[in-house]
Amino acid sequence: MSKLKEECGVFGIFNNKDAAALTALGLHALQHRGQEGCGIVTYDGKNFFSEKKFGLVGDNFTKEKIFQKLPGNQAIGHNRYSTTGINLLKNVQPFFADLHTGGISIAHNGNLCNARLLRKNLVKDGSIFQTTSDTETIVQLIAKSKRTDIIDKIIDALFQIQGGYALTILTNEKLIGIRDPFGIRPLVIGKLANSYVLASETCAFDIIGAKYIRDVNNGEIVVISNKGLEIIKPFPKIKARPCIFEYIYFSRPDSLINNISVYEYRKRFGSELAKESNVNADLIVPVPDSGVPAAIGYSEEVKKNVELGIIRNHYVGRTFIEPTQQIRSFGVKLKHNVNKSLIKNKSLILIDDSIVRGTTSVKIIKMLYECGAKEVHLRIASPPIKYPDYYGVDTPNKKELLAAKFDLEGMRKFINAKTLKFLSIEGLYKSMGYEKRNSSYPQFTDHCFTGEYPIKPIDANDENLDKNQLSYLSSKS
Repeated sequence: MSKLKEECGVFGIFNNKDAAALTALGLHALQHRGQEGCGIVTYDGKNFFSEKKFGLVGDNFTKEKIFQKLPGNQAIGHNRYSTTGINLLKNVQPFFADLHTGGISIAHNGNLCNARLLRKNLVKDGSIFQTTSDTETIVQLIAKSKRTDIIDKIIDALFQIQGGYALTILTNEKLIGIRDPFGIRPLVIGKLANSYVLASETCAFDIIGAKYIRDVNNGEIVVISNKGLEIIKPFPKIKARPCIFEYIYFSRPDSLINNISVYEYRKRFGSELAKESNVNADLIVPVPDSGVPAAIGYSEEVKKNVELGIIRNHYVGRTFIEPTQQIRSFGVKLKHNVNKSLIKNKSLILIDDSIVRGTTSVKIIKMLYECGAKEVHLRIASPPIKYPDYYGVDTPNKKELLAAKFDLEGMRKFINAKTLKFLSIEGLYKSMGYEKRNSSYPQFTDHCFTGEYPIKPIDANDENLDKNQLSYLSSKS
C-alpha cells in the first residue's frame, strides 16, 4: 500500500418516498471512502429489504428495477473498504438481523479495537457468526442484551465495544446515528424538506439538495422517528478527538468540517509548509489528485504558479488486469504520466499530502528524473506517519511505514529526492486554527504521527505499540 486506504461511508434517510434512490446518490458522493462493495437496506413499514453488491455504486444502483426491490420510506447505505474481514459479499454492509424486538440493520464506518476478544467470548457463549466483519460483533451484542427497549439494547452493546465508529442503524420505527465517545469517525446530520438525513460527510447532502444542520457530537446517539429528533448522551463527557486524517486525506475536498471546506484546510497546510520549508525552484508540481490543494496553498504563499507536471489517468480501476511481469513493471505509469515538455531541465517542488510506504514517491520521482527534471524537492503537507492506525484507517504495520524505518535523511535517500521536508505537527495545528498542540490532551487523534493512542488497541500486535503511550477511555471519563 503506497497511500492510506479509505475507510467506509455511511448514509441514512428517514421519511422519504425516494429513500433508496436518495441513499444511492448519497453513497455515490461518498464513493471515495470505499470502493470494494456497497449496500442499501430499506423498510416499508412491514418488511426490510436488502441489496448488496461488489464494486461501485454507479455500477450497481442506477437501474429502476433495483430500486423496485428496495421499497420504503426509510433507508441506510454503506460503501465498503475492508479494514477487517476479507472481501466477501456476506461482509458487505448494511447487516440485518431479526431480533425479538423487531428487525435491525446496521452500517458501520470505523474499526473496533476489541472485536476479536469480544467475538471469542461471544462464540464461547453460543453466538454463531455469519461474517468475518467486526460490525457483526455489534449486532451480536445488541441481540444478546437482556434489555427490552431497542435503544437500551444498543447502549448495552456500546458500553462493551472500544474503538472508532460511526453507526447508522435502521429499526422498525427509528433511524439512529451514533458516534464513538471520542468522535474519531465522522457523522453529520442534514435535512431534506421533512426528511432527516445522516451521512459520513456533507458532500452527501449536496448531491441530494439536503441542508447541513450539524455534526453528531462525540458520544452522542441521535434517534430519528415520527416524533422528530431525540438526542441521547449515554457516555461520561470527554473532550472530542476527531481523526486528523479527515482533514489531510480522507474527506472529499468540497465537504465541510466546522463550516470550513476541507479544500481550504488543505490549502492552509500547503501555505504553512511553504513558510516552513520553501526552496528555490522553477516549478511547483502537485501529485494528482492528493497534493493539489496543498500545492495551491504553497504557490499562493511563495507567489509561484502551480503547473500540472504530472497527469493522472482517472480510468484505472482497482481490478486492472496485470497479466505479465513486464506489464506489472509499468507500475505507477498506469495512473500517472509526466508532462515531459513542461518539466524538462527544470527544478521542481513536488507536493503531496502524505507518505506511507514511500513506494509511489520513489516511482514518481524516478519518472520525473527520467523525463529530464533537473532537481526534485519533495514537500509533504503533513507530518511523517510513524505509527499504524487501529480506528478504521487501513495502514500498514509499523515495520512497513517509511518514517518508522528511517530518519529524514534516510527517507530522502530512499525516495531519491534532492531535498525532503514534512509539515511539522506544530504547523499542522496552526493551519487548523490552534496556537499549538495540547500535549496533555490533543485536540485530534494524531496517533499516526505521535504514537499517542486515545483507546487501547486490544486486538493489535504488541510489537506495534509502546504500552506507555496507550490510554483507556475509563481514565478520561
